[in-house]
Amino acid sequence: MRVVLRDILSRCSIRHLARARWIACQSRRNVTSSCNLQVSSSAVDAIALVSAHVAHCRPFPKRTHTCKSLSSNEVDRRVVLTGWLLPERKVNKELSFFNLRDPYGTLQLVVAANTCGEALSRMRDIPTESTVLLQGLVKARTEDHRRPYPGGDIEILVESFMLLNPADRSLPFMPNDTQNLANEHLRLRYRYLDLRRDALSSNLKKRSEVAHIIRTVLHEQDFTEVETPVLLKSTPEGAREFLVPTRVTTNPAEDGSPESHQPTSQPLFYALPQSPQQPKQLLIASGAIDRYYQLARCFRDEDGRKDRQPEFTQVDLEMAWVSWGEHTNAKGHQVDTKVSTSVDEDNGTDLSRSPDSWRIGGHEVRDIVERLVRRVWLEVEGVELPAKFNVTTYDTAMGRYGSDKPDLRFKLEIEDITPYLPLSMRQLLASTGEIIEALVVRRSRSTDVPFLGAVEELHAKGITGTESVDVPTGADTTWVKQSKTLQEVLTKLEEGTENQELPHLTEALDLNMGGTVWLTRRRRRPEGGSTALGRVRLELASLAQSRGDLTLPCDPHFLWVTEFPLFTHADTDKEFLAHGRWSSSHHPFTAPMWQDIEKMYGGDVAEVRGQHYDLVLNGVEIGGGSVRVHDAAMQGYIFAQILQLDDHETNSFEHLLHALRCGAPPHGGFAFGFDRLMAILCKTESIRDVIAFPKTGAGTDLLFRSPAPASASVLAQYGIRPR
Repeated sequence: MRVVLRDILSRCSIRHLARARWIACQSRRNVTSSCNLQVSSSAVDAIALVSAHVAHCRPFPKRTHTCKSLSSNEVDRRVVLTGWLLPERKVNKELSFFNLRDPYGTLQLVVAANTCGEALSRMRDIPTESTVLLQGLVKARTEDHRRPYPGGDIEILVESFMLLNPADRSLPFMPNDTQNLANEHLRLRYRYLDLRRDALSSNLKKRSEVAHIIRTVLHEQDFTEVETPVLLKSTPEGAREFLVPTRVTTNPAEDGSPESHQPTSQPLFYALPQSPQQPKQLLIASGAIDRYYQLARCFRDEDGRKDRQPEFTQVDLEMAWVSWGEHTNAKGHQVDTKVSTSVDEDNGTDLSRSPDSWRIGGHEVRDIVERLVRRVWLEVEGVELPAKFNVTTYDTAMGRYGSDKPDLRFKLEIEDITPYLPLSMRQLLASTGEIIEALVVRRSRSTDVPFLGAVEELHAKGITGTESVDVPTGADTTWVKQSKTLQEVLTKLEEGTENQELPHLTEALDLNMGGTVWLTRRRRRPEGGSTALGRVRLELASLAQSRGDLTLPCDPHFLWVTEFPLFTHADTDKEFLAHGRWSSSHHPFTAPMWQDIEKMYGGDVAEVRGQHYDLVLNGVEIGGGSVRVHDAAMQGYIFAQILQLDDHETNSFEHLLHALRCGAPPHGGFAFGFDRLMAILCKTESIRDVIAFPKTGAGTDLLFRSPAPASASVLAQYGIRPR
């Protein structure tokens, strides 16, 4: 077929440069094409205006295989491959090796002058990371050149080659150069280049695989996937929300009739959901769905933190008819379960709780979550997890590990030394609602040896709210007299109540061979997510790891933490809304433990525990949930009397209160942080490595340059005036 390109171009109404690019594209010699192109001299002049390397715009053959799909079973088969061309490894003038990468893997290309001389010269000239199509023969590598990865036992002898799209010669960075990885800000700015790295590509594929497993398991358990609204109304649930302006100028009427809509001169806003909490509760209250799930997008306008995202994904579950399981008798009274001591076989950690110590509702939720986690770990990691995960309470976790998400892979436990103190000191501390805690690193214990080197480093750094005291071998009570924490209590006692019993501390704490003691004085009832000694514990482990003295096992240690305080003053993230009032530890829809309902109505708010449960893996919270309040009167009491919401704030929940009054069943739910779960499965420290287009820790998008200001004319459409 003959095509005279100049005649074609004369009939096209395109600009001169565009014509030249098209001519170059059409006239480039293509070894896989049978077209014989005849180009006039004026067309050649036009080609000179553009780069020698241009994108291929004509039809091209379909690829026959991916890089991963080929093996030694296809030796001597002719194949067509596509992908990105990686840097040349030149052997001599007549022979070069290249790697071809596609989204599935990498193959070695052999380009020889005696096989395809033109392809060799052209491939040597095109920029790295250009997209190409090639045809060649599959050949087996010699035994000494085989590599232990898919496709490592073969290579492709290139016969013909086509440049599909050339890359710039000066890219911001080379994604294949993992030894000299660009800084993260640059990689986020050019995320589409960074995603060519095998690690990120693999993470996204694993994310899809896990999402498929989750959907499969939940459908097997009769869950229904339902999409809930993304454009909602701002309500005081706890987190800051993103607001979305709209050009709508009428408020919906309370009775829902379109005739009663009221025009307003104020700008109106939707709010992006911080979670699907209210819609999913309304869905269960409707009775249409018994078991709901969704891979939900959530949005929170929180202060920038290292590993948080303003938009994230959670695996969201809600179930009707959640119960207290088999530990409830026929009259509906909960039977106290025996709390046994459970020891982790790997490191001897005493968990103080057994799998049978779940003393709250939501047994069905627990069963589903554990089933889901076991399936994911079995199919993705090849690890069979126990049939039941251990359970502990918030008070136990905070008391023994100083954290509401304890890492049980190393044995350093906090001890309440108040019982070892003289009666007069115990009485004084009891009057103020306080205890004295100690974290002891003993020279005599093999489990403490990995932390001895870290002790000296932490001495220099210090942890706010604690003191450390060295105890020499064969010590007497000198260290007790050096302790400011202990001496401050002693000085408040009347004369005559000396520290005659304090020498027993050295023996009680097993410090006869010496060691180091961290001490702190805190309120008996813990608040927040960690204590001062909990932070010491984690810092010692971190320092010991960095020194090479401590290696934590990689196997998963799952733990349920239950019975959290229902209300708190210690959540700084919610203070903007609380203004000194009580705020919900979880969210305002969490039900109290039935044993503490009288305390809640009696005003003993600090002592009320919630039916709230978190699932912790190796010191990381991967999800949480609760049994919900299904009684409208109780929910209204929590809003008005404890959280002290004003009428306007309470009215923003009227739809939920009315749904509860319509006969909502008892219900509860759970949500996995999907991004964090994937970071653990992909063995990466940052959730940004498992998100296709993440924001920075400060919440900015370097690729799309957002957030960005809107022009005054755009704002005017929404009735908003710029400051």
